[in-house]
Amino acid sequence: MDMSPSHEYASVIIKAHSSGQPEVIYGNVLNTGLIDNLPSDGVVEVAVIVDNTGYHPCHFGPLPPQLAALNHPYMMVGRLAVKAALEGDKEAAIYAMMLDPLTAAVCSLAEIREM
Repeated sequence: MDMSPSHEYASVIIKAHSSGQPEVIYGNVLNTGLIDNLPSDGVVEVAVIVDNTGYHPCHFGPLPPQLAALNHPYMMVGRLAVKAALEGDKEAAIYAMMLDPLTAAVCSLAEIREM
């Protein structure tokens, strides 16, 4: 039986917490200034140092402008989707779908609204 760790982070996190030996994982965390040119209330994936004191997301700095420009619209779609879910706001859900590039590529605005 193969007992080597998989590519999943669970065993790495447990080992780091119990041993105190720091490990680096990549996780989705609130952007508390970690990526300078993305919204601070969004979620970003960055390097996170895990040890026996907890999780420590690493500051990345600004993305190159072209990458920030690609990421920002997706964060706005997510923001609208969360608003729709938390507030029961049907229009926010419709706007989120209208702004989603894949949905907008295959559906007209009328078809999105009908969904």
